[in-house]
Amino acid sequence: MIYCLTGKILKKTPDTVVISCGGVGYLASVPSSVSGALPGVGSEGTLYTYMNITENDVSLFGFESEEQRSCFEMLIGVSGVGPKVGIAILNVLSPSRIALAIAGGDHKSFTAANGVGPKLAQRIVLELKDKVGKGLASEFAVADIAAPAPAAGGSAQAVAALVSLGYSSAEAASAVAKCDPTLPVEEIVRLALRSMTTGR
Repeated sequence: MIYCLTGKILKKTPDTVVISCGGVGYLASVPSSVSGALPGVGSEGTLYTYMNITENDVSLFGFESEEQRSCFEMLIGVSGVGPKVGIAILNVLSPSRIALAIAGGDHKSFTAANGVGPKLAQRIVLELKDKVGKGLASEFAVADIAAPAPAAGGSAQAVAALVSLGYSSAEAASAVAKCDPTLPVEEIVRLALRSMTTGR
């Protein structure tokens, strides 16, 4: 597997990047955020890559960070989510938003992506809830996890953020209930964490 590519960017579109490494131009399909995050054509950049090999095709997918690539790999591990759908999800949701949606059981967020219907969205949340709680989301900063999402209120987002950090739903809900629900989500999470660690 090609772990990453560093070289001169020859071409960029919203969904593809061509990067030249050792005289070879590699075409990678990318989420829309990646093309904008990379430097301009002619500059040197790095793509973290995932190679998908099927009977009839070999495709390369590129990402701006290892975190984004790990999120993509997690998504395509779900039955019914292929690489194109994985990219479509990352077009509309950042890795931290994906973790928050999964931890909070918010399957509707995934239906904003092309090719994701309600049933597939529910399957994504169901199959990945444990993985997010144990691994992926613990890598995110509290500020990222607690970023506002239109599908849930501040208290619900805070509970989801705490669950994704490894607390039980009951512990999280109890701690959040002691906080002012009108506060920003990030502040609710901080206060809830403080109350759970100090016992106040």
